[in-house]
Amino acid sequence: MRVKGTLIGFAAILMWSLLALMTAASGRVPPFQMNAMTFAIGSLPGLILLSLRPERIRLLRQPAKVWITGIAGLFGYHFLYFTALRNAPAVEAGLIAYLWPLLIVIGSALLPGERLRWYHVAGALAGLCGTVTIVSRNGVSFDQSYLVGYGAALLCAFSWAAYSLMTRSFERVSTDVVTGFCLATSLLSLVCHMALETTVWPASGGEWMAVVGLGLLPVGAAFYAWDYGVKNGDIQVIGAASYAAPLLSTLVLLLTGFAEPSWRILIACMLITGGALLAAKEMIRMRSGTAVAE
Repeated sequence: MRVKGTLIGFAAILMWSLLALMTAASGRVPPFQMNAMTFAIGSLPGLILLSLRPERIRLLRQPAKVWITGIAGLFGYHFLYFTALRNAPAVEAGLIAYLWPLLIVIGSALLPGERLRWYHVAGALAGLCGTVTIVSRNGVSFDQSYLVGYGAALLCAFSWAAYSLMTRSFERVSTDVVTGFCLATSLLSLVCHMALETTVWPASGGEWMAVVGLGLLPVGAAFYAWDYGVKNGDIQVIGAASYAAPLLSTLVLLLTGFAEPSWRILIACMLITGGALLAAKEMIRMRSGTAVAE
């Protein structure tokens, strides 16, 4: 079960690696409008399952703290992320926001039954260095005039780490509840869009396909997979491996012609892959031992 959960958590990371490509292909849809559209699409698989198996609707009856955590995690993260990007340069804001995998690994020490080892921290730090190598290709410069944006990015990192760690403590809560989180996030994003943005619809069939793809994968199935993964998998390994998302995203952009190869990508690949393997050392050793025993 633990290995299965970890692999499903990895599936979420793989889907998030498509986020940049699909976003680039979706045209000029404003962020909150995009959120409203894609989270609505992301809730559809869950709604279809509930319509086919109405007895599962009772699984949505959860304590208020579960709903507050889920909605604050999904909507809060995206609201803070967009706020950070509006008030600080994208590179610096992205780097700060991407502290969440490290925060998950370190914070996991507070969870019942978890023990934080040196290789978990070392693996997460190696992943962070790899991420810095990728996103800082044009340099990094922290300017005090962007403190609001930096602060929002830091809160963004803490919000997703807190959501992931608290989700682990709700391990008896069915993943069906993510459907409700997606719907609530869509509605709140729609409110923000109406208040802050001008509506811009996708201009072509290709852009609409990208929006649907975003809703079905990075902003849909990925959150169901993440929920299952952090509840049932090795959260420390999943946290460290999360740094693979920006690397895989860059590789996807390379393969599709949206980016050019460089030595930075090679170095980042070694750091992130090595870090993930280091963090997963114990799990790999256990699996090897099981295979030999069989």
